[in-house]
Amino acid sequence: MSSNKLHISKMRPFAFISHWRSLPAYEMISYVFMYASVPMLAYGINPYDWLITKIIILTILSLYCGFFATLIWNDITDVDIDTIAHPDRPIPSGRMNTRKFFSIAVLFSILTFVFAYLISFWCLVIVGISALFVTFHNKYLKKIIKIPAYSEIFTPLQWVVVPVFGFIAMEGSNLQNMVLLVLFTYFADAAHDLPEGIHDVDGDRKSGVRTYATSFGEINAARISFTMLIISGILGIIIYIRTILTPIFLIPFICIWGYTIFYSFKLLKINKSQMHDFSALVGRKIFNYFLFIYDLIFLDVLIQLLYNNYL
Repeated sequence: MSSNKLHISKMRPFAFISHWRSLPAYEMISYVFMYASVPMLAYGINPYDWLITKIIILTILSLYCGFFATLIWNDITDVDIDTIAHPDRPIPSGRMNTRKFFSIAVLFSILTFVFAYLISFWCLVIVGISALFVTFHNKYLKKIIKIPAYSEIFTPLQWVVVPVFGFIAMEGSNLQNMVLLVLFTYFADAAHDLPEGIHDVDGDRKSGVRTYATSFGEINAARISFTMLIISGILGIIIYIRTILTPIFLIPFICIWGYTIFYSFKLLKINKSQMHDFSALVGRKIFNYFLFIYDLIFLDVLIQLLYNNYL
């Protein structure tokens, strides 16, 4: 092992995160707003006391640690795919061995459970169910279940934890709004997963992973992704109508949605020989859309909260 690899493998878990994937700074910051947005939306624009503030902080910590644990577990279980599609990731590149990476995942998992328990028993149950699903889905089910597109049908359920956890943390207020946000989350994340599946199609085929691209072909996967993106936008408008959100949310939402639709539509028209590389760009554009919509929810509720209670 080279001295550089040895140095990185001995780094503490939190320090290693900064060298792990090339996640942009805006994405890492946006997760904080995303995880805070759901309990804030569920609670409304009433004045905060220490209990509400503590729940929001613990929600951010629990979901952020769960995010890291899930991504690391994905790197461990998908090493055969990443060897082909993402050779620069820690295990294929040799920067981290599986045993050490697993130890880091366990640490973040423990922190996820601890922070969830400090909110409520039901939040602990949610992360427990999520952990079991991620473990068996990533390690076994997506490679052995023969249902067409199984992997990408069920992978977005990992992100559904965000709205469910946030509403349950606030004692399940307004379950109809929670369901709408769950549906938005599913379709928006699925729309992003499909172009990434097009980009990873060779590795997925070799490993027997059933995605929309491996099951129905890359062109059909692009069409399904476009349809899911349209559905997610309609759900976003319904969420605006049904909740306390204002034009502060709606106007940039429509702009970002339209911008993302443009790139998704280009994927439908591009030559198949160029689809592999362009699909990675489209996947990133749709994920940014998914992430920024939650950030807009946070911004809208925060502005209303400050205006109505503190200004």
